[in-house]
Amino acid sequence: MKIGFTTLGCKLNFAESSALGKALIARGHTRAKNGEEADICIINTCSVTDAADHKDRQMIHRIRRQNPNAILIVTGCYAQLKPDEIAHIEGVDYVLGQDEKFHLEEFIERLELSPLNAKRSTLNVSPIREVEDFHGAYSKDDRTRCFIKVQDGCNYFCSYCTIPLARGKSRNPSISSLVQQAKEALEGGAKELILSGVNIGDFGRSTNERFIDLLRALDGIDGDFRIRISSCEPNLLSDEIIDFVAHSKHFAPHFHIPLQSGSNTVLKIMGRRYTRELFAERVAHIKTVMPNAFIGVDCMVGVRGETEDCWKEYIEFIESLPVSQLHVFTYSERANTRMLEMDLEIVPLKERERRSKQLHEISARKTAAFYKEHEGDEALVLWESSKKDGLMFGFTENYIKVSCPYDKTKVNTFEHITVPHPC
Repeated sequence: MKIGFTTLGCKLNFAESSALGKALIARGHTRAKNGEEADICIINTCSVTDAADHKDRQMIHRIRRQNPNAILIVTGCYAQLKPDEIAHIEGVDYVLGQDEKFHLEEFIERLELSPLNAKRSTLNVSPIREVEDFHGAYSKDDRTRCFIKVQDGCNYFCSYCTIPLARGKSRNPSISSLVQQAKEALEGGAKELILSGVNIGDFGRSTNERFIDLLRALDGIDGDFRIRISSCEPNLLSDEIIDFVAHSKHFAPHFHIPLQSGSNTVLKIMGRRYTRELFAERVAHIKTVMPNAFIGVDCMVGVRGETEDCWKEYIEFIESLPVSQLHVFTYSERANTRMLEMDLEIVPLKERERRSKQLHEISARKTAAFYKEHEGDEALVLWESSKKDGLMFGFTENYIKVSCPYDKTKVNTFEHITVPHPC
């Protein structure tokens, strides 16, 4: 059968879709090429915000239009949280929760036992169970980069967030199994490993190990490659981890740290486990031991209780930080979250949009300043396969994007360069 995969949301979803696709191909199925109608379409969804849900629905309608005769299966976080809502979308044939999606091979084999047209008789919503097992995954779709899933789920239950409901409690595989996965990815040609998860700093709950132990084990692998750490909570990003990265063989000077608000009042409302003072300490320590480090920051705007005074504190704090980029999310009301029970000031939608725009403007300035600061530096770039207007692109170890005339022989290779003037 020809299988079409569509993935929305985080890198974790992409890694999982890659692993599922690989398993289906091993069973004798083929992946539908671009523009080719599939027999089965699988949509792996995101549900981090209302906007994500909206994109999911748009994609479901688009895939159905493009594949009118296919079996359409919707899975992922949106399916885990709102299966009945998806069941009422015209054209959806099956809804599988997070745990069920890791049994796609068996599910599709059962479908093959019946004529394809018989599936129109009744829509099937699989029983949505609490997610408990860890299902490993790593993405090999990009020969240069490989996203390795090292952790899943979250125990934090922040007041605005549904991720623990969608992905379950924090859990992880063993360090030894992840080292083996990393070696397989490197043997397959990957030059950059990205450690992915929901709350990766919480690694070790399932195996009585520590995140720093995982980093040390991966750094001990021989080879010409580098590693990046995806988003890590500031209360879990210890000085020990920062110092290790600074003196490691393979880890890039690149951090992504969720802040969410620069107001301690709002952080408390959110149920976050740190203060802005702790966050500032983490950033300062990174810049002390790695002055060239790129630091990305997650920021949320417009949650309940984010008064004008809180917003001013937020902006002043962000402006004071030597960070490189902001990833801005606009708050949306999410069912089954504690924030809906709080009798606090609600920020109007237009004001949320204004605040989001303000943070995006600050982000653009900070990124431009970071690029300008490192103009003329000697750096190591990893060239990628993408091509546009005769150019190829790559990233330095501290995540500066550069380009040069396309040269096929450079793809997936490292090159020492002088960082050019920012475009």
